[in-house]
Amino acid sequence: MIVRYWQPFQEMNAVKHQLDRLFDDFAGVETAPTTWTPAATLVESEEALILQVQLPGINIDDIDVQASREVVAVSGTRPSLELTEGETLRRNEFRYGAFRRVVSLPVAIDHNAVTADYEAGVLVLTLPKAEDVRNKVVKVNIAGAKPAAITEATDSTEDKQ
Repeated sequence: MIVRYWQPFQEMNAVKHQLDRLFDDFAGVETAPTTWTPAATLVESEEALILQVQLPGINIDDIDVQASREVVAVSGTRPSLELTEGETLRRNEFRYGAFRRVVSLPVAIDHNAVTADYEAGVLVLTLPKAEDVRNKVVKVNIAGAKPAAITEATDSTEDKQ
């Protein structure tokens, strides 16, 4: 008796490869630039949020960063590939054209103190937390009746006056 198990992922891989071969025939056809969204990572520490945005191959002059207290927007353009005479495009999986990434922040930031660094195709934004949201130790007053020890001390000082 032979038992075969259905392997859907293997079948999906086979279909993917067939589609890749089919579209390879059309690789020379240029497509219109489309808006794309770069990948991002957000890490939180006690003092700041660190936002990393992948922008490989983007010129630093083509990147625009705007920050408010609760949102950061990174946008720009990746110019399309230009072929020289005699070159033929056989495969292109890069995204070209305008890009935009808007990240909602979990806490308010001091948007006037944001710093940016761009190295190896990764934009790193340091977003310091606003003073009013940083973890601070504060004295909390409790509403309600005063404890007996405090009431007695107050009463004895009033008698002396």
